Amino acid sequence: MVTDLQKASLWKRFSAALFDFILLVILSVGVAALLSVLLGYNTHIQNLEDAYSRYEEQYGVEFRISQSEFDAMPQEQQEQYNAAYDALVSDDEVTYTYNMVLNLTLLITTFGILGAVLLLEFVVPLLLKNGQTLGKKIFGVALMHAEGLKVKPVQMFIRTVLGKFAIEIMIPVYILIMIFFNSIGIISMAVLGGIVVAELLTVVMSRTNNLIHDSIAATVAVDMASQRIFETPEEKIEYIKRLHAEEVSRQEY
Repeated sequence: MVTDLQKASLWKRFSAALFDFILLVILSVGVAALLSVLLGYNTHIQNLEDAYSRYEEQYGVEFRISQSEFDAMPQEQQEQYNAAYDALVSDDEVTYTYNMVLNLTLLITTFGILGAVLLLEFVVPLLLKNGQTLGKKIFGVALMHAEGLKVKPVQMFIRTVLGKFAIEIMIPVYILIMIFFNSIGIISMAVLGGIVVAELLTVVMSRTNNLIHDSIAATVAVDMASQRIFETPEEKIEYIKRLHAEEVSRQEY
């Protein structure tokens, strides 16, 4: 056990992260499915599908086409399509159902992922100690404060909720949902690209090769077998003094 930084190898960190990601996806889907049932999400989806089908049948068009397919239509068919679309978006009931589907999608996705993240990335590390998730426990990776101290619950919460959940997960997820609902602009894509660039820069430029969540919380992933993690700064100071005294005593001989 040593006091200098013993970073966990990249393959260990990647393996642990991959294992945790699989668990996170499974649990998120499970929580989201439960919320969908409780909130009647499928009923709203079916109502929206019925509305689309009703206007498609009435106007003899198909809404689910690409821009290139629309451009290839004769002028008369394009006008028919536009008339059907205008009628669809002017229908207050359809607008209400669409907004309900969008809002419920955001709500279910948010709380499904949040519940899974809090359990796997906050509660479990507090129980296993040393900031270890199940993946980190399996692959011998631990978390500590950058100064060599045990991670505090506040640090874990900041790392989990602000770093992982808010920045690294939900911003990209929200952007993907907006893409699905055709409600996204160039700014959103720039934000997504900015997050990717920021992640790469923090890994390359930081001494500890941290991702954003570790940089925000001042934590670092270390090798559990070789890294000594101290409870308090005083304990670390006393340990270093003892090592220094032992070294001096050996030199006298």
